[in-house]
Amino acid sequence: MSSETRPRAVPPLLARLAGVATISAALVATGGVAASAAPAADPAPTKGPCAYTPTPDEPAARPVPLPPDPRHTPDRGTVRVTLRTNQGPIGLTLDREQAPCTVQSFLHLARHRFYDRTPCHRLTAYPTLKVLQCGDPSGTGEGGPGYRYADELPTDLPPAPTDPTGVRRLYARGTLAMANAGPDTNGSQFFLVQSDSALRPNYTVFGTIDEAGLATLDRIAAGGIAATPEDPALIDGAPALPVEICKATRGR
Repeated sequence: MSSETRPRAVPPLLARLAGVATISAALVATGGVAASAAPAADPAPTKGPCAYTPTPDEPAARPVPLPPDPRHTPDRGTVRVTLRTNQGPIGLTLDREQAPCTVQSFLHLARHRFYDRTPCHRLTAYPTLKVLQCGDPSGTGEGGPGYRYADELPTDLPPAPTDPTGVRRLYARGTLAMANAGPDTNGSQFFLVQSDSALRPNYTVFGTIDEAGLATLDRIAAGGIAATPEDPALIDGAPALPVEICKATRGR
């Protein structure tokens, strides 16, 4: 494929800072007595079908217990959640049938106020990717809930009309999906699709955004992305209009 026709690479929807794992390993290795101790057993996941698995190497950005994981995960119906942000409300409809473990985790985090007073740290303005990413209390793009769980990937997304290879799928305007750092690494970060976007179908879709929420997203997108001295014309970075989820509440 020539450089003229190769699609532009897009950063992963949950970026990892280079060297974080190496630095963490070095700190453990130089921890005196702990360095020579036998490695601890991997923490056990929850016993239900969702198998929420603790991530001690990536502790929670804000303390929160593991979600409940009953033998039968609720998998019918929808649930309304409203993200009350400083830029306006964003109403969500979560679809249990589409992604039951994801909805269960999201509601758990909202119930424990994990998302309250949390920034939306990333806005993208690529021609084929326009999303707002939220869900990390640290605001760095590195934070999560201290656990991970498996993907519930969509199987019915249409091909993206902007991708002649047919590999990418259409994540349509109004889609609510999970960000991740690779297969089966879902945590707390999610993204809100402001305009039709083309992505590989590697991101769990678990709901939709209402019209009021889309109007809020449009205002945020119109504000653009905060420029930096190194790059005054960013198309991927912090929103120029700072966005904070003041409160995530179940219901309207």
